[in-house]
Amino acid sequence: MERPTMTLVPQLRELATRVLVPSMHFPTVAREAFAAQFGRFLDQTNGVAQSEQLFDLLSAFALNFDCPWIAYGSPAPDQRFWGPGRGGPVVMLNYPDEWQERYLKMGYDRIDPIIKTSRKRAGAFRWSEVYNDARTTEDERRVFDEAATFGLKSGISVPLHGPDSSFAIISFAQPGRREFQNRTITYLQLAALHFHLSVSKFAHLSGINDAPNLSLREKECILWTARGKSSWETGRILGISVNTVNFHIKNVMRKLDAASRTVAAVKAVNFGIIEL
Repeated sequence: MERPTMTLVPQLRELATRVLVPSMHFPTVAREAFAAQFGRFLDQTNGVAQSEQLFDLLSAFALNFDCPWIAYGSPAPDQRFWGPGRGGPVVMLNYPDEWQERYLKMGYDRIDPIIKTSRKRAGAFRWSEVYNDARTTEDERRVFDEAATFGLKSGISVPLHGPDSSFAIISFAQPGRREFQNRTITYLQLAALHFHLSVSKFAHLSGINDAPNLSLREKECILWTARGKSSWETGRILGISVNTVNFHIKNVMRKLDAASRTVAAVKAVNFGIIEL
């Protein structure tokens, strides 16, 4: 089997070395340390053909820049981050579960300013740029404000535009209010590009678009989860116990290889298993 993006690694390594020059804001020692970490990231991901393992390696690399949280996915044409699109059903994120559930319940994917901005931008951007933009509405700012209450206080997003109108976004978030330095953004953008190309290649080769089979009850439970309902609320709607709801949702998570119920709901929508 052909390995993902092997020929891209030398170019990325050369690009990182060329653009990440020393400056008074990025000391030489730190620059060399991060350059070594980036090279290690490329070496570790080279030849990896499992999307979750690639995500774990990207997450470990992002921790060098105090970014414990990452979200990756393909927005649909109708703005929804969790809708079906040409990018396929690959969705990975490790945001706090409480924020994922709040985001889904409030329908913030329909007004998320990160998605709107990413459609118009070619390069990475700071969330603070969008927040302070006069064109950003108060409703859109509320998405950032609420994210901050769950710990995601600052971040950057990397738009990833591809052939045939394919489109994905990777966001990196941190718990502090510090602004991202330009060179930090460059490192994360290069890592995001490498990750995206690797995952896209793997998804294409492995036929990841084949949807797993869910039972009727599993579809019902994950549908109400996707609509922002808790297990208790879903149980009341379907006339079953909370334990039964959780049992079915765990089965869905296993079948969809999802780390959380929110990601499982996202994948179910992207696969076309359920419709919101």
